[in-house]
Amino acid sequence: MEKVTLTIDNIKVEVPKDYTILQAAKTAGIDIPTLCYLKDVNEVGACRVCLVEIQGARALQASCVHPVAEGMVIKTNSKKVRDARKSNVELILSNHNRECLTCDRNNKCELQSLADQLGIREIPFEGEKLETVIDDKSFSIVRDPSKCILCGRCVSTCRNVQEIGILDFVNRGYNTQVAPAFDKSMADAPCIYCGQCIVACPVAALREKDDIERVWDAIDNEDVHVVVQTAPAVRAALGELFGLPIGTRVTGKMVSALKRLGFDKVYDTNFAADLTIMEEGHELLGRIQNGGTLPMITSCSPGWIRYCEFNYPEFIDNLSSCKSPHQMMGAIIKSYYAEKHNIDPKKIFVVSIMPCTSKKTESSREEMEVAGLRDVDAVLTTRELGKMIKQARIKFLELEDDQFDQDLLGDYTGAGVIFGATGGVMEAALRTVAEVLEGKSIENVEYQAVRGIEDIKEATLTLGGMEVKIAVAHGTASAGKLLDMVKNGEKEYHFIEIMGCSGGCVCGGGQPHVDAKTLMDVDIRVERAKALYEEDEILEIRKSHENPQIIKLYDDFLEKPNSHKAHELLHTHYKKREKYATEEECSCGCNCDC
Repeated sequence: MEKVTLTIDNIKVEVPKDYTILQAAKTAGIDIPTLCYLKDVNEVGACRVCLVEIQGARALQASCVHPVAEGMVIKTNSKKVRDARKSNVELILSNHNRECLTCDRNNKCELQSLADQLGIREIPFEGEKLETVIDDKSFSIVRDPSKCILCGRCVSTCRNVQEIGILDFVNRGYNTQVAPAFDKSMADAPCIYCGQCIVACPVAALREKDDIERVWDAIDNEDVHVVVQTAPAVRAALGELFGLPIGTRVTGKMVSALKRLGFDKVYDTNFAADLTIMEEGHELLGRIQNGGTLPMITSCSPGWIRYCEFNYPEFIDNLSSCKSPHQMMGAIIKSYYAEKHNIDPKKIFVVSIMPCTSKKTESSREEMEVAGLRDVDAVLTTRELGKMIKQARIKFLELEDDQFDQDLLGDYTGAGVIFGATGGVMEAALRTVAEVLEGKSIENVEYQAVRGIEDIKEATLTLGGMEVKIAVAHGTASAGKLLDMVKNGEKEYHFIEIMGCSGGCVCGGGQPHVDAKTLMDVDIRVERAKALYEEDEILEIRKSHENPQIIKLYDDFLEKPNSHKAHELLHTHYKKREKYATEEECSCGCNCDC
């Protein structure tokens, strides 16, 4: 690629000619502050924090959008630049809710960090604050306009990355806010609650609905038996909340912390991931062999499920009828586990630790209960678990590794672990389906064709003399493209895996925040996924159907995959959802997301 040479702070730099000044400065090891900038997502120069002085230019320029040119001479730290940056941040802060000590993002806020770096100690532009109302009606996401700095990162993420477009700028001038259309609540908008807007937000204008106190109350209630389960992706990110590098696997310390918090049983959702493969794999085989609806599409991502219900209802019959793994786990805990331990299931409280904000809404769906009992009583994100550990003053990094409880539901395989990465569900299913169709044990269980972060991955496998066509998509923008190709007859598949978030669950909306600067250097989708594949490789058993406790569960309780009992407990159904339903269309009459 053609390159240009320029001088930044007296340092000569040679960079590709399509670089911005911000990229060029980074190449030279020069740090330019940013706020609205989010690599490949929001590059609009709106906040004016990244201003630089270009020799010969009449005004300061936003480095995140200004292209480099041959012979440019740039200053990033002149008095003119420092004063302008400071004034711009002071103006942002003048209308910002600055109750930092009680803010969800205290010490993790990009605006707070920037104000500290710029030495801002008082605001000279104090004036009337915009009157706002906190939107906390949904089960998953809270929107607080008093914290919003109008950077647009959430808008661009929702519109350009997920291609849903629930959020946008509304009103004009001083009254501008970011909100759903028609001033609707997040609960009434066709939101999938993926939480990618939360991940993008540099402050706390968007955050998850907090369920920590409900869980503490359950733990403190001696009449309640509290069982906790952790999704595979949590172990790949929890350590980041305690200063460990991105992608550090902390399985043992996580279990130790959960036991110290006071949960009666600590299990891994990986057990239920193995169970999901048994049910979903045999469902796929049944559809292929008996002329069922194809392609069959995975159903373990609740964000994807809502996206399908709102935007592609014609594919609802293609969805696997399997509940997601943590819902299956809850159903088994309140039936099989309760029976074996002689515990009244009404006194069992199931907590799911998930990387996902949409799981909060999923657990509240009317379909997610059996005999009047919710499968899962509370869902906490990885971030919320981190808060609980800190509230309990547990020194996470000093903990000894511990093991999940081993009775009944404690075993899991490598296939269950990789559920957290894009392509993981497909690979786990193939490990079982391939052996069923081939009728023999298969040694090579790593299906590289479905790994990686390419938006859409395809493969054709010959299994048992049959050609099986598969596809994997992650992020709803990719899902939409794939479904359109299927709908238009351009592509034909037997089995499709779709995850609502780019990278899969490792990058769910409930995972630890990563600042925009770090995201310029690190692809967290890759780094976190490595931790899961690492655990898969060290486990003795890597195929779901070989999990001894799964085998026992079927022998003692479920009989066989897709049995009548299995369908009662582990399967569900989905429905078309109307965008912006009226009160008359709302089945409970309250215009909520019922």
